[in-house]
Amino acid sequence: MEDVARVAGVSHQTVSRVLNNHPNVSAKTKERVEQAITELGYRRNTAARSLVTRRSQTIGVLGSEMGQYGPSRTLLGVQQAARDAGYFVSVAGLRDVTPETIKDAVAHFMDQGVDGIVVIVPHPGTFEVLHQVTSQVPLVAVGAVGDEELSGAAVDQREGARLAVQHLIELGHRRIGHLSGPTDWIDAAARIEGWQEALQGAGLEPAELIEGDWSAECGYREGLRIAADRTVTALFVANDQMALGVLRAFHEAGVRVPEDISVVGFDDQPEAAYFIPPLTTVAQDFEELGQRCIDLMLHLVEDGPGVTAAAVAPRLVARKTTSAPPN
Repeated sequence: MEDVARVAGVSHQTVSRVLNNHPNVSAKTKERVEQAITELGYRRNTAARSLVTRRSQTIGVLGSEMGQYGPSRTLLGVQQAARDAGYFVSVAGLRDVTPETIKDAVAHFMDQGVDGIVVIVPHPGTFEVLHQVTSQVPLVAVGAVGDEELSGAAVDQREGARLAVQHLIELGHRRIGHLSGPTDWIDAAARIEGWQEALQGAGLEPAELIEGDWSAECGYREGLRIAADRTVTALFVANDQMALGVLRAFHEAGVRVPEDISVVGFDDQPEAAYFIPPLTTVAQDFEELGQRCIDLMLHLVEDGPGVTAAAVAPRLVARKTTSAPPN
């Protein structure tokens, strides 16, 4: 830092302010310091810094089901937000989700000296285990909004489902089925509740509820059966991958989308706009979700223990798989 200060023609304290993003540094001075840092190839000694600040500038992220779109995108959002805030990220992925594996992962992070832990394990039992964990660092759990003991951030899944079903109701549909995700997932259960609430609010009885497994293969299999039964005029599908399978099944069965059956997905993964037809779906902003998680974490790190929450609003993206029901 003294070398950087000498080359930039500033004090050691000014270099420190620039490195810590202190507001009381002019743009011209900051530019000179940053040029000196680049010229000299300066890197912070994080080990030495942690001895002074008592912080490692590292956040642990505990995740499972990372092969699925939602958890994987959430992880990326958290990683990006953490890096933008100047934190390193240490990731522990669980192959099997049990109380023991969750506790072991938290203990592993504690041994690393992380400043906080973000948990992306989308099963209700996760929160019960975290309630039992005695942690000396802040915990933020994705999906724990409304929990009285855990801080958490989440996309409002029930509202997303209501948006999807309300869109179908406004088009005139009265028989709206739901192909859900596994019901032991927090998000899947919330989307079921949102589907039911939207129908009840319109004075409609819930039509067929089918439990899926998030895969396109499941969507294809159940899509063939729905095409044969034709008991619904619209189908709300709990994720875009299953919706892709449904669209293929309907095409092979000669069921036209949206003329015969309307379809709405969930997630708005990048490929959804290029399905045939382009998929009407509910978008989740995973970058914002990651940012909210890190904002909560930094608040807890700076201000101490407490329970805080943040909800991210979903939005409907209307494309070509929905229209009025057939006469």
